[in-house]
Amino acid sequence: MAIRAKKLQPAKTAAIEETKQILGEYKNYIFVDYRGLTVEQITRLRDKLREQDAQLKVFKNNFARVAFGDMKVEAVNDYLSGPTAIALVKDEANESAKILFDFAKDAPTLVVKGALLDNEIYDSAKIEAFSKLPGKKQLIAMLMSAINGPARKLAGTLQAYVEKLEKEGPAAAPSAEAPAAESAPAEAAPAEAPAAE
Repeated sequence: MAIRAKKLQPAKTAAIEETKQILGEYKNYIFVDYRGLTVEQITRLRDKLREQDAQLKVFKNNFARVAFGDMKVEAVNDYLSGPTAIALVKDEANESAKILFDFAKDAPTLVVKGALLDNEIYDSAKIEAFSKLPGKKQLIAMLMSAINGPARKLAGTLQAYVEKLEKEGPAAAPSAEAPAAESAPAEAAPAEAPAAE
């Protein structure tokens, strides 16, 4: 047994290093219990998370504990028990959390245990509340809409004024030219009369 353990030791060390390397590429982690999900459901969930530039990975809990410990993060150990998958998120953590909670509505066996977001621990209730907040992209879109709203309104008002002038312009122009047109023949008539004599 001891000889076998020595042969596995380098493999374990390599697995821990690989786990550390993968975890180190991200700054946000959402821990879920995936027990009871089918392979098809897990694949669908992974695809949805990938759209948000996130991944769903399963690590051995012991390897993940050691890796997080080396990263000076031990507060997540409570989440690393039982069948645990970790959603690895670079940005827009609330969007990924929203995907997980929405998915859990259709697949209640998926349970969001908690999260580590920007070095802050979130329990399941807190991460659920966080998932309901608008994401960075949504906030930027809302801000741009608020900024552009008055400009769009002004542009619309100016456009309506220009259209109004264009409608009134042709109607006003003939009435101004009409007296000039009438006066021209009146002046021409006396000039023709003397020529007739």
